[in-house]
Amino acid sequence: MLAAAQRLRRRSEFSTAVRTGRSAGRGAVVVHLTLPSQPDLESHPHDLDEPTSAPGAANATPPARVGFVVSKAVGGAVVRNQVKRRLRHLARERLDSLPAGTTLVVRALPRAADRSYQRLGVDLDNAIALARDPRRKGRERS
Repeated sequence: MLAAAQRLRRRSEFSTAVRTGRSAGRGAVVVHLTLPSQPDLESHPHDLDEPTSAPGAANATPPARVGFVVSKAVGGAVVRNQVKRRLRHLARERLDSLPAGTTLVVRALPRAADRSYQRLGVDLDNAIALARDPRRKGRERS
């Protein structure tokens, strides 16, 4: 189960991630990844002196968060929930490898209903790696 702080809940959060994030598709999933912006150290050199991840700090960096989009095109309610449970478990294992403040939206394609758990994991890993690649420009899907 994902902690409440690690889940996207509002439509506006999903919309922002999809609009501003880098997207990449592999196999049965498409991911939209929004990495946290790096602080501008030249204009604010004093920011290095203040801890940003102290508990209770007003400017603490939020943890990496994830949301899922599994439409009716994937299948009936039982199939959609099964796909969502699999993706939720796979994403939970990968959230620690993402920088704090990252937003990840995972959209399941219709072929996700027929994929095994292992194959969904491979697809998710490949899509995240592709979206994180700084050399890649624009949106790419396969």
